[in-house]
Amino acid sequence: MENFSEFQKTAFESLLATTNDTRQICEQDLGFHRSLDPTVGSALDKQNARLLALAERLLGNAAAGSEVVGPRLEDTDAVDGQWRGIVDVIDSLLERADTSLDEYTGIVKRLTPSKEQVGASASAAVPAHSGMTTTQSPAAPASKPGVLAKMFRNLDLPKPQSLFEHAPTNDKSELWKPLLTSKPHATVPLDQSLVLGTGEDGRSLYQNPYTTEISNYQFPPSVYTKADPIPYTPFESTTATFVDTPEALDAMLAELKKEKVIAIDLEHHDQRSYIGLVSLMQISTRDKDWVVDTLKPWRRRLECLNEVFADPSIVKVLHGAFMDVMWLQRDLGLYLVGLFDTYHACRALGYPQASLAFLLSKFVNFQAQKQYQMADWRIRPLPQELFDYARSDTHFLLYIFDNMRNELIDKSDFSNPEEDRVRRVQEKSKEESMQAYSNPSSNPENGSGSMGWYRQLYKNPNAFNKEQFSVFKAVHAWRDAVARQEDEGVHFVLPNHILFSISRSMPTDKVTLFNVAPSLSGIARLRADEIVGTVVRAKEEGANGPEMWAFFGAKPPQSNAQAAANGFQAIGNSPAFKELKASATQDTGSLRATFSNFWGNLARSAFSQRPRQYSTESVSLAVPLPPLTAEVFADPNDAPAKQEKPVDPGARAEHQFVKAEDRPTPKEEGDGVFTVKQLGRKRKIGEVATSQGETEQADSLHQQGEADEEPVDPEQAEKTRKKAEKRAAKKAKKQAKKAAEEQQQGEDEDQENSGDMDVDGGDGEAEQPFDYGAEASLLTPNEGGPKDKKKRKKEFNPYAKAADVPKGMGRVQKERAGKSATFIK
Repeated sequence: MENFSEFQKTAFESLLATTNDTRQICEQDLGFHRSLDPTVGSALDKQNARLLALAERLLGNAAAGSEVVGPRLEDTDAVDGQWRGIVDVIDSLLERADTSLDEYTGIVKRLTPSKEQVGASASAAVPAHSGMTTTQSPAAPASKPGVLAKMFRNLDLPKPQSLFEHAPTNDKSELWKPLLTSKPHATVPLDQSLVLGTGEDGRSLYQNPYTTEISNYQFPPSVYTKADPIPYTPFESTTATFVDTPEALDAMLAELKKEKVIAIDLEHHDQRSYIGLVSLMQISTRDKDWVVDTLKPWRRRLECLNEVFADPSIVKVLHGAFMDVMWLQRDLGLYLVGLFDTYHACRALGYPQASLAFLLSKFVNFQAQKQYQMADWRIRPLPQELFDYARSDTHFLLYIFDNMRNELIDKSDFSNPEEDRVRRVQEKSKEESMQAYSNPSSNPENGSGSMGWYRQLYKNPNAFNKEQFSVFKAVHAWRDAVARQEDEGVHFVLPNHILFSISRSMPTDKVTLFNVAPSLSGIARLRADEIVGTVVRAKEEGANGPEMWAFFGAKPPQSNAQAAANGFQAIGNSPAFKELKASATQDTGSLRATFSNFWGNLARSAFSQRPRQYSTESVSLAVPLPPLTAEVFADPNDAPAKQEKPVDPGARAEHQFVKAEDRPTPKEEGDGVFTVKQLGRKRKIGEVATSQGETEQADSLHQQGEADEEPVDPEQAEKTRKKAEKRAAKKAKKQAKKAAEEQQQGEDEDQENSGDMDVDGGDGEAEQPFDYGAEASLLTPNEGGPKDKKKRKKEFNPYAKAADVPKGMGRVQKERAGKSATFIK
């Protein structure tokens, strides 16, 4: 401990000195010194290369042991280009440091036990036949479920399938054959049960060998008999047996044969396997639990459990067994006869939810740690948290089954098959049990198959052009081929979001590829050249290829079973659909339904069968309008007192003729009220005030004239009359003055005209021509003119209009340090 403290002190001082030196160097103008001395430039380049190599090595070592890959730093520009990868490495370091601190402080249990702890950790899951049991102490320290769940996901573990006696081949062209070597509880022999058939997608496959036995199965009388639920044993004080040897398997099988109802559940892993792996199997009876290790090389020996699983006298209770049935056939060769699925019981009873967590909370008040559902179930020895979670899935399931059975009986009418809810659960469970597994397939052209691209692209809103669509299909096919070859999950090789990113960007070199997808998996990084080559070829082919939307105009290319699994109803081969399709070619009217579940009976009418012929007479308004004549638009106050003859409603609206003597006298110009804006010139404040006053007085007189019948104040009327007289007198005075000025101006003009006529002798016989030379120039009107500036004329400026342009922006005030200025316009 003392040596570590000394080392830490020395390392800290060295890092501090290096940091200070680096900071001082960065403050200098390195580019300037590089240009002055070439040796400085070469020394800087050498140190840059050394630092980049050290940083690359550090990042590579830090990323070791995790899924993150250290970025390549070839030059200084690569630091910016690979910054996302650097951040990923640092994030992984911080997460591992946080986990190590939690383990050191005891907040969580160690995920990677030491050699001394291996025995204790293994004892947490040893089989009971060896004399050791598994219990959970109520006083155990509280752990962080979220942190643990993250620790248990996608670990870099050795592949157990490489040690299997029958390793998966992942050959998509191979026809999958059932793994059965014998058929317990058979009514039809095994050799007669292995019958080839045709799936709904047209592919050949082997039918379920227990199809006959499942079809003829009926629930035993105990399922139709109401009884008090049998209490479950306490979870904390009971034992759980971990079955990981053939001897433990035989002991468990002997006990299971004595039971009449058992609970089963599976834990599956598909991240590091192409088809997936059944990693654990949990089996519970009324008083005991087993957790079976299904990753042992001898896992095919578990086929002996068909002596219980195919026994029609034993009810097998599972929850959501749709995929469990397929996984049992694929990995272990096990088949279920006598399935009771509590998921379908939830639907038959109309529960608001149908999850196992909901049932545990409803009937047991037990909160399941569902964050462990996506854990990496390949971990061995199995951590205590995962072991307890797996056990809880079946420990309470039989008690839940008892409660749901009683409720189904209470709500069923056995005399009416439609109201027999127990029978409904039985039929749905039998449909699940009769499923037949087949190898996953994909069609690169149309995207059909369980591993095809159609459903994936259909569910994502991506509008690809021809090239992008072609790249998407090609990279998707490449991912499927690599996943089959390496026996890895397709999402581990290339996640969907990276697949779409590559399809959108279409990188044509490795640098662009790593920029588009910085978090590529190790497999994809090693095959980066293959990805780039695939993108380049697909882009060239896609230039003349089909459009993406051409594939989405028809029904999805999938089988009816796959459509049902994805929430679609398979109706293409149903008799009703074929009958409807045949009738559509003969009579389009037969496509119209006569009854609606929402509206009831739907009466047919001639309107729905043939197009209706419209005419102008048939068009009518909901609210009829009155006749559009002159009477509608006339003013009621202007109506004559007596109408001599009636108005024709169909006559055209015309203006009434008024004689000249009866027409109102038009107002003289200048009497109206005007605004300053209309004059187009500026006015003084006094003039505006006078105009406004006159306008207000005119408005008051107008209002007074309109209200003749209203009572008027005598004093106000007298004041108004005097103002009107003064205004009239002032107006008359102005008109007289104007008339005198016009008369004087006319007399002056007459005198000038008479003088011009008498120039040649008084008769005016010859008019003298205008002498342009004697007149002053328009450009120089003051040459030889008066000296007085007031009498001089304004000279003509031909460039005056050139200066009449909008003014530009003024000089921009530059900001000076320490001072600020505010300008208000």
